[in-house]
Amino acid sequence: MSVVDVVEILGAVAILVAFAAAQAHRLEVDAWSYLALNAAGSAVLAVIAAADRSWGFLLLEGVWAIVSVIGLIGKARGRTRAALH
Repeated sequence: MSVVDVVEILGAVAILVAFAAAQAHRLEVDAWSYLALNAAGSAVLAVIAAADRSWGFLLLEGVWAIVSVIGLIGKARGRTRAALH
């Protein structure tokens, strides 16, 4: 297993941990940790997808990362989930 494989798995695990915690009602989708796990995990996967020229996967993970970062910026500016609707 290469270093890239390990990093890719860690990126996927970050997203899956956030998702599972939200589904179990242990983490709110506007929590710092949820947004950060999604942003970091999807950014890692987007970079790997770009390097592999996997365009569909890059689209998915790139947009996922952008939306997560927008959520982090909104939270940093004091916007709540209700204010985003």
